[in-house]
Amino acid sequence: MNLNLANPLWVPVKALLCRTSRSRGIFTATAINSLVDKKEKQNENELLVVVGGGAAGVYGAIRAKSLSPDLRVLVIEKGRFLSKVKISGGGRCNVTNGHCTDTIRLAENYPRGNKELKGSFFFTHGPGDTMSWFSEHGVPLKVEDDGRVFPVSDNSTSVIDCLLNEANIRGVRLERGKSVLSASTKPDGKFVVKVGKRSDDTSESIEASYLLIATGSSQQGHVLATQFGHSIVDPVPSLFTFKINDPSLAALAGISFSKVQAKLKLENPQRDLSKLVQSGPMLVTHWGLSGPVILRLSAWGARHLFSSEYKGILIVDFIPDFNIEAAKSLLKQHKLQFSKHKVSNTFPQQFGLVNRFWNYILSREGSSGDTLWASLSNNSLSSISGLLKHCTFQVTGKGQYKDEFVTAGGVPLSEISLKTMESKLIPKLFFAGEVLNVDGVTGGFNFQVNISIK
Repeated sequence: MNLNLANPLWVPVKALLCRTSRSRGIFTATAINSLVDKKEKQNENELLVVVGGGAAGVYGAIRAKSLSPDLRVLVIEKGRFLSKVKISGGGRCNVTNGHCTDTIRLAENYPRGNKELKGSFFFTHGPGDTMSWFSEHGVPLKVEDDGRVFPVSDNSTSVIDCLLNEANIRGVRLERGKSVLSASTKPDGKFVVKVGKRSDDTSESIEASYLLIATGSSQQGHVLATQFGHSIVDPVPSLFTFKINDPSLAALAGISFSKVQAKLKLENPQRDLSKLVQSGPMLVTHWGLSGPVILRLSAWGARHLFSSEYKGILIVDFIPDFNIEAAKSLLKQHKLQFSKHKVSNTFPQQFGLVNRFWNYILSREGSSGDTLWASLSNNSLSSISGLLKHCTFQVTGKGQYKDEFVTAGGVPLSEISLKTMESKLIPKLFFAGEVLNVDGVTGGFNFQVNISIK
């Protein structure tokens, strides 16, 4: 893989390598032996402290160490390393999207960040580069029909093992079970990082030359950012399902649609809601509606939905490949061909529906399932066509998409240099991943940006 130091993937490494004068960073403070052995304490090379052991933090540490082998790199994670990677993609880990090779099109998949990322951000490290990196490091990948890219193993452990193994090979120090309680700068520009367990009174201090905050949506990262003078766009949920209080719909749980068009209407319309119309697969659940089309709507409408208390109207076109006149024509043809059959037992197969959902539509339209096709009026045919093309649902709340949780919000991109991901306020301070106000729709885009914003 061709390494380009102008590529945002390789920052903060780029910034680290381009410093003309390096200050000597060392560890300081009591009880430091729990973090660094004596040999490391005597090492006069510079130190990069990475706060957060998710995909952004671990991958950023790997790249820093691989491009600057003499740089000491310490990753501090209060929980389990790469815990979110483990559950992403339904436990398979969707690492990127193989259908978005055009950088402009790629940037359009980020509700927060789409304008900023349209430049050269993904120019030299797009999905193809992500796929190459994992393939070259022992994780064969596959591209599914919808563009999502997964390890051939269909197991996120493959991705986790790859990242942790590479970190160990490179000499990255991984420390788990402790939190960064605070961080500040010294007059000489170095960082003093206070580390400990929130339940303990004891803490340790580390002196670092560089600091990378990659804490995901955790409040920890937001607190640290504000300690350095950064502002925070209030985080709100993104990528969630819609709750629909309709017992008849809930009875259809498990039914899926390969392609629908869904439009979200809110009580307090805001500027530019064009993205609140999406197409794609949809799934009926016990509590409402889910699937890629719903998750994309939730991402683009995250802030609007928050303001509307997660209430609105969802309008679904279940046969988007047919206009309403074509739908009526198919129903009339079916009526002539199956005039002696019950409407509940047969319907135009071109619609691509299942019988249970067809009967749900009949029930909403008011037609009896025992009615024969010959007895179905033209008004009923028009009404059924209208429901298939324009079926409304009252959204009453949000659900969480499995165990995953993505937020909209964080450090504004305007306060970050996208060429290096370095803070515009504090030299040698960097941010990566979801701690920034950038998030993608479902389909591998969040993992992609997590290993590109470095």
